[in-house]
Amino acid sequence: MKNARNKLVLAIILLLSFVVLAACGSNGSDEATSKESKKVIKIGYQKGNTLNILKENKFLEEALEKDGYTIEWKMFVHGGALLEGLYSGAIDFGHAADGSAIFAQASGKPLVYVGADAPNPEGVGLMVLKDSGITSIEELKGKKVGVLKGGNHHYLALLALDSVGLTADDVQWVYPEDAAQGRAIFETKQVDALASYDPFFASIETELEVVTLTEGEDYDYPNRTFYFATPDFYENEPELVDQMLETIDQSDQWANENKADVAGLISKALGIDESVINKQVERRTFGASNITQEMIDAQQRQADKYFEINLIPAELDVSKDMPVK
Repeated sequence: MKNARNKLVLAIILLLSFVVLAACGSNGSDEATSKESKKVIKIGYQKGNTLNILKENKFLEEALEKDGYTIEWKMFVHGGALLEGLYSGAIDFGHAADGSAIFAQASGKPLVYVGADAPNPEGVGLMVLKDSGITSIEELKGKKVGVLKGGNHHYLALLALDSVGLTADDVQWVYPEDAAQGRAIFETKQVDALASYDPFFASIETELEVVTLTEGEDYDYPNRTFYFATPDFYENEPELVDQMLETIDQSDQWANENKADVAGLISKALGIDESVINKQVERRTFGASNITQEMIDAQQRQADKYFEINLIPAELDVSKDMPVK
Protein backbone atom coordinates (compact mmCIF):
# COMPACT_ATOMS: atom_id res chain seq x y z
CA MET A 1 0.00 0.00 0.00
CA LYS A 2 2.78 2.33 0.99
CA ASN A 3 4.61 1.42 -2.23
CA ALA A 4 1.54 2.25 -4.32
CA ARG A 5 1.18 5.62 -2.57
CA ASN A 6 4.84 6.46 -3.28
CA LYS A 7 4.37 5.66 -6.96
CA LEU A 8 1.31 7.90 -7.10
CA VAL A 9 3.20 10.81 -5.50
CA LEU A 10 6.08 10.32 -7.93
CA ALA A 11 3.70 10.30 -10.88
CA ILE A 12 2.08 13.56 -9.71
CA ILE A 13 5.51 15.19 -9.26
CA LEU A 14 6.56 14.13 -12.77
CA LEU A 15 3.30 15.44 -14.25
CA LEU A 16 3.67 18.81 -12.50
CA SER A 17 7.28 19.08 -13.67
CA PHE A 18 6.20 18.43 -17.25
CA VAL A 19 3.50 21.13 -17.04
CA VAL A 20 5.98 23.66 -15.60
CA LEU A 21 8.57 22.88 -18.26
CA ALA A 22 6.00 23.12 -21.02
CA ALA A 23 4.83 26.48 -19.69
CA CYS A 24 8.40 27.79 -19.53
CA GLY A 25 9.03 26.62 -23.05
CA SER A 26 5.86 28.30 -24.24
CA ASN A 27 6.74 31.58 -22.49
CA GLY A 28 10.23 31.53 -23.98
CA SER A 29 8.78 30.88 -27.40
CA ASP A 30 6.22 33.66 -26.96
CA GLU A 31 8.98 36.07 -25.91
CA ALA A 32 11.09 35.12 -28.92
CA THR A 33 8.10 35.55 -31.23
CA SER A 34 7.34 38.91 -29.64
CA LYS A 35 10.92 40.10 -30.13
CA GLU A 36 10.87 38.84 -33.71
CA SER A 37 7.63 40.65 -34.51
CA LYS A 38 8.87 43.97 -33.07
CA LYS A 39 11.04 45.24 -35.94
CA VAL A 40 12.31 48.69 -35.09
CA ILE A 41 13.64 51.23 -37.62
CA LYS A 42 15.53 54.14 -36.06
CA ILE A 43 15.28 57.30 -38.16
CA GLY A 44 17.10 60.60 -37.65
CA TYR A 45 15.58 63.90 -38.75
CA GLN A 46 16.22 67.65 -38.51
CA LYS A 47 13.86 70.53 -37.74
CA GLY A 48 11.55 71.53 -40.55
CA ASN A 49 12.90 69.20 -43.22
CA THR A 50 11.22 66.46 -45.24
CA LEU A 51 11.62 63.71 -42.65
CA ASN A 52 10.12 66.06 -40.07
CA ILE A 53 7.06 66.31 -42.33
CA LEU A 54 7.02 62.52 -42.73
CA LYS A 55 7.15 62.09 -38.96
CA GLU A 56 4.18 64.38 -38.46
CA ASN A 57 1.91 63.05 -41.23
CA LYS A 58 2.52 59.37 -40.25
CA PHE A 59 2.75 58.16 -43.87
CA LEU A 60 5.63 55.82 -43.06
CA GLU A 61 3.96 54.22 -40.04
CA GLU A 62 0.89 53.53 -42.18
CA ALA A 63 3.00 52.04 -44.98
CA LEU A 64 5.03 49.72 -42.73
CA GLU A 65 2.54 48.84 -39.99
CA LYS A 66 1.22 45.78 -41.83
CA ASP A 67 4.73 44.33 -41.92
CA GLY A 68 5.20 44.71 -38.16
CA TYR A 69 7.63 47.63 -38.16
CA THR A 70 7.87 50.25 -35.43
CA ILE A 71 9.49 53.64 -36.13
CA GLU A 72 11.69 55.40 -33.58
CA TRP A 73 12.27 59.07 -34.46
CA LYS A 74 15.33 60.95 -33.21
CA MET A 75 15.88 64.67 -33.78
CA PHE A 76 19.35 66.13 -34.46
CA VAL A 77 20.43 69.78 -34.42
CA HIS A 78 22.30 69.57 -37.74
CA GLY A 79 23.43 67.12 -40.43
CA GLY A 80 26.88 66.51 -38.97
CA ALA A 81 25.37 65.37 -35.67
CA LEU A 82 22.85 63.19 -37.51
CA LEU A 83 25.56 61.43 -39.47
CA GLU A 84 27.48 60.84 -36.24
CA GLY A 85 24.33 59.11 -35.04
CA LEU A 86 24.26 57.01 -38.21
CA TYR A 87 27.75 55.59 -37.95
CA SER A 88 27.56 55.19 -34.17
CA GLY A 89 24.52 52.93 -34.66
CA ALA A 90 22.05 55.27 -32.93
CA ILE A 91 19.99 55.40 -36.14
CA ASP A 92 19.62 53.23 -39.27
CA PHE A 93 18.45 55.92 -41.67
CA GLY A 94 18.38 59.69 -41.89
CA HIS A 95 18.99 62.78 -44.00
CA ALA A 96 21.61 65.49 -44.09
CA ALA A 97 22.86 68.19 -46.41
CA ASP A 98 25.52 67.65 -49.04
CA GLY A 99 28.37 69.27 -47.09
CA SER A 100 27.88 67.12 -43.99
CA ALA A 101 28.09 64.01 -46.15
CA ILE A 102 31.35 65.17 -47.75
CA PHE A 103 32.93 65.67 -44.34
CA ALA A 104 31.76 62.22 -43.25
CA GLN A 105 33.17 60.58 -46.37
CA ALA A 106 36.45 62.49 -46.05
CA SER A 107 36.91 61.09 -42.56
CA GLY A 108 36.22 57.54 -43.75
CA LYS A 109 32.90 57.11 -41.95
CA PRO A 110 30.67 54.22 -43.11
CA LEU A 111 27.50 55.39 -44.86
CA VAL A 112 25.54 54.90 -48.08
CA TYR A 113 23.67 57.58 -50.04
CA VAL A 114 20.31 55.96 -50.83
CA GLY A 115 18.37 58.89 -52.28
CA ALA A 116 18.03 62.66 -52.56
CA ASP A 117 15.54 65.47 -52.37
CA ALA A 118 14.60 67.71 -55.28
CA PRO A 119 16.89 70.75 -55.66
CA ASN A 120 16.23 73.53 -53.15
CA PRO A 121 18.51 76.47 -54.06
CA GLU A 122 16.08 78.92 -52.42
CA GLY A 123 16.56 77.20 -49.07
CA VAL A 124 19.98 78.77 -48.39
CA GLY A 125 21.12 82.38 -48.41
CA LEU A 126 23.87 84.86 -47.54
CA MET A 127 22.57 87.88 -45.61
CA VAL A 128 23.64 91.17 -44.07
CA LEU A 129 21.68 93.39 -41.72
CA LYS A 130 19.97 96.24 -43.57
CA ASP A 131 21.72 98.86 -41.44
CA SER A 132 25.18 97.37 -42.12
CA GLY A 133 25.67 99.54 -45.20
CA ILE A 134 26.74 96.48 -47.19
CA THR A 135 24.82 96.11 -50.44
CA SER A 136 26.92 93.72 -52.53
CA ILE A 137 29.00 90.58 -52.22
CA GLU A 138 32.10 92.51 -53.33
CA GLU A 139 31.84 94.60 -50.16
CA LEU A 140 32.35 91.49 -48.01
CA LYS A 141 36.10 91.59 -48.70
CA GLY A 142 37.89 91.67 -45.35
CA LYS A 143 34.62 91.23 -43.45
CA LYS A 144 33.53 88.51 -40.99
CA VAL A 145 31.17 85.88 -42.41
CA GLY A 146 29.41 83.38 -40.15
CA VAL A 147 28.72 79.85 -41.42
CA LEU A 148 28.47 76.34 -40.03
CA LYS A 149 31.75 74.94 -41.28
CA GLY A 150 31.24 72.92 -44.47
CA GLY A 151 27.47 73.31 -44.51
CA ASN A 152 25.41 73.79 -47.66
CA HIS A 153 25.19 77.52 -46.93
CA HIS A 154 29.00 77.67 -46.51
CA TYR A 155 29.32 76.29 -50.03
CA LEU A 156 26.79 78.84 -51.29
CA ALA A 157 28.88 81.63 -49.73
CA LEU A 158 32.02 80.29 -51.43
CA LEU A 159 30.26 80.24 -54.80
CA ALA A 160 28.96 83.75 -54.25
CA LEU A 161 32.48 85.00 -53.53
CA ASP A 162 33.79 83.21 -56.62
CA SER A 163 31.13 84.88 -58.76
CA VAL A 164 32.62 88.33 -58.05
CA GLY A 165 36.27 87.33 -58.20
CA LEU A 166 36.83 86.92 -54.46
CA THR A 167 38.34 83.85 -52.81
CA ALA A 168 37.81 82.08 -49.50
CA ASP A 169 40.87 83.91 -48.17
CA ASP A 170 39.29 87.32 -48.85
CA VAL A 171 36.91 87.06 -45.87
CA GLN A 172 37.25 86.10 -42.21
CA TRP A 173 35.24 82.94 -41.55
CA VAL A 174 33.51 82.57 -38.19
CA TYR A 175 32.19 79.12 -37.33
CA PRO A 176 29.30 78.99 -34.81
CA GLU A 177 28.37 75.63 -33.26
CA ASP A 178 24.86 75.58 -34.66
CA ALA A 179 22.33 77.71 -36.54
CA ALA A 180 20.90 79.26 -33.38
CA GLN A 181 24.33 80.51 -32.32
CA GLY A 182 24.88 81.74 -35.88
CA ARG A 183 21.78 83.91 -35.62
CA ALA A 184 22.87 85.23 -32.22
CA ILE A 185 26.29 86.40 -33.43
CA PHE A 186 24.69 87.92 -36.53
CA GLU A 187 21.98 89.76 -34.63
CA THR A 188 24.52 91.16 -32.14
CA LYS A 189 26.82 92.23 -35.01
CA GLN A 190 29.72 89.98 -34.07
CA VAL A 191 29.84 89.06 -37.77
CA ASP A 192 29.15 91.27 -40.78
CA ALA A 193 27.29 88.64 -42.79
CA LEU A 194 25.67 85.28 -42.15
CA ALA A 195 24.92 82.35 -44.43
CA SER A 196 22.12 80.09 -43.21
CA TYR A 197 19.61 77.42 -44.22
CA ASP A 198 15.89 76.86 -43.75
CA PRO A 199 14.04 77.03 -41.44
CA PHE A 200 16.64 79.25 -39.71
CA PHE A 201 17.22 81.27 -42.90
CA ALA A 202 13.45 81.88 -43.28
CA SER A 203 13.24 82.83 -39.60
CA ILE A 204 15.94 85.50 -39.93
CA GLU A 205 14.44 86.88 -43.16
CA THR A 206 11.02 87.07 -41.50
CA GLU A 207 11.99 88.46 -38.11
CA LEU A 208 14.97 90.75 -38.81
CA GLU A 209 15.60 93.53 -41.31
CA VAL A 210 18.10 91.97 -43.69
CA VAL A 211 19.36 92.11 -47.25
CA THR A 212 19.86 88.70 -48.85
CA LEU A 213 22.85 89.22 -51.12
CA THR A 214 22.27 85.94 -52.97
CA GLU A 215 18.57 86.58 -53.68
CA GLY A 216 17.60 85.21 -57.10
CA GLU A 217 20.98 83.53 -57.70
CA ASP A 218 21.59 79.78 -57.58
CA TYR A 219 25.21 79.68 -58.89
CA ASP A 220 24.37 76.34 -60.55
CA TYR A 221 24.13 74.85 -57.05
CA PRO A 222 21.17 72.49 -56.48
CA ASN A 223 21.39 72.40 -52.65
CA ARG A 224 20.11 68.87 -52.17
CA THR A 225 19.41 67.06 -48.94
CA PHE A 226 20.45 63.41 -49.19
CA TYR A 227 19.07 60.29 -47.55
CA PHE A 228 21.54 57.90 -45.93
CA ALA A 229 21.55 54.42 -44.46
CA THR A 230 24.13 52.44 -42.57
CA PRO A 231 25.90 49.93 -44.86
CA ASP A 232 24.33 47.04 -42.90
CA PHE A 233 20.80 48.43 -43.21
CA TYR A 234 21.29 49.11 -46.93
CA GLU A 235 22.72 45.64 -47.64
CA ASN A 236 20.35 43.66 -45.41
CA GLU A 237 17.11 45.54 -46.18
CA PRO A 238 17.31 46.78 -49.79
CA GLU A 239 13.58 46.40 -50.46
CA LEU A 240 12.72 48.17 -47.23
CA VAL A 241 15.05 51.06 -48.12
CA ASP A 242 13.33 51.35 -51.52
CA GLN A 243 9.92 51.32 -49.88
CA MET A 244 10.97 54.02 -47.42
CA LEU A 245 12.23 56.26 -50.23
CA GLU A 246 8.99 55.73 -52.18
CA THR A 247 6.98 56.68 -49.08
CA ILE A 248 9.09 59.80 -48.56
CA ASP A 249 8.30 60.83 -52.13
CA GLN A 250 4.58 60.20 -51.53
CA SER A 251 4.79 62.40 -48.46
CA ASP A 252 6.63 65.02 -50.51
CA GLN A 253 3.96 65.04 -53.22
CA TRP A 254 1.32 65.45 -50.51
CA ALA A 255 3.38 68.37 -49.15
CA ASN A 256 3.45 70.04 -52.59
CA GLU A 257 -0.35 69.87 -52.75
CA ASN A 258 -0.99 70.85 -49.11
CA LYS A 259 1.56 73.50 -48.23
CA ALA A 260 -0.71 75.28 -45.76
CA ASP A 261 -1.26 72.01 -43.88
CA VAL A 262 2.50 71.35 -43.86
CA ALA A 263 3.19 74.79 -42.39
CA GLY A 264 0.60 74.20 -39.69
CA LEU A 265 1.94 70.73 -38.81
CA ILE A 266 5.58 71.78 -38.59
CA SER A 267 4.83 75.04 -36.80
CA LYS A 268 2.91 73.16 -34.11
CA ALA A 269 5.52 70.40 -33.81
CA LEU A 270 8.48 72.77 -33.47
CA GLY A 271 6.89 75.77 -31.77
CA ILE A 272 8.08 78.03 -34.61
CA ASP A 273 5.83 80.81 -35.88
CA GLU A 274 3.71 79.57 -38.78
CA SER A 275 4.70 82.54 -40.96
CA VAL A 276 8.33 81.37 -40.81
CA ILE A 277 7.51 77.79 -41.80
CA ASN A 278 5.14 79.03 -44.47
CA LYS A 279 7.94 81.10 -46.06
CA GLN A 280 10.19 78.03 -46.10
CA VAL A 281 7.51 75.72 -47.50
CA GLU A 282 6.16 78.11 -50.15
CA ARG A 283 9.54 78.57 -51.84
CA ARG A 284 10.31 74.87 -52.01
CA THR A 285 9.33 72.03 -54.36
CA PHE A 286 9.34 68.69 -52.56
CA GLY A 287 10.28 65.34 -54.07
CA ALA A 288 12.57 62.36 -53.45
CA SER A 289 14.34 60.07 -55.92
CA ASN A 290 17.17 57.60 -56.33
CA ILE A 291 20.77 58.70 -56.80
CA THR A 292 21.69 59.77 -60.35
CA GLN A 293 24.95 60.58 -62.09
CA GLU A 294 23.94 64.25 -62.18
CA MET A 295 23.76 64.25 -58.37
CA ILE A 296 27.16 62.57 -58.11
CA ASP A 297 28.71 65.17 -60.43
CA ALA A 298 27.34 68.07 -58.36
CA GLN A 299 28.48 66.46 -55.13
CA GLN A 300 31.93 65.87 -56.60
CA ARG A 301 32.28 69.55 -57.56
CA GLN A 302 31.50 70.50 -53.99
CA ALA A 303 33.99 67.99 -52.57
CA ASP A 304 36.66 69.30 -54.94
CA LYS A 305 35.99 72.85 -53.73
CA TYR A 306 36.29 71.78 -50.11
CA PHE A 307 39.65 70.15 -50.84
CA GLU A 308 40.82 73.21 -52.77
CA ILE A 309 40.32 75.46 -49.72
CA ASN A 310 41.58 72.82 -47.23
CA LEU A 311 38.26 72.07 -45.57
CA ILE A 312 38.93 68.37 -46.14
CA PRO A 313 42.42 66.82 -45.95
CA ALA A 314 42.51 64.83 -49.19
CA GLU A 315 40.84 64.52 -52.57
CA LEU A 316 37.66 62.52 -52.38
CA ASP A 317 35.77 60.28 -54.80
CA VAL A 318 32.19 60.74 -53.60
CA SER A 319 30.85 58.09 -56.00
CA LYS A 320 32.20 55.24 -53.85
CA ASP A 321 29.28 55.66 -51.46
CA MET A 322 26.69 56.76 -54.03
CA PRO A 323 25.22 53.71 -55.80
CA VAL A 324 23.17 54.54 -58.89
CA LYS A 325 20.02 52.50 -59.53
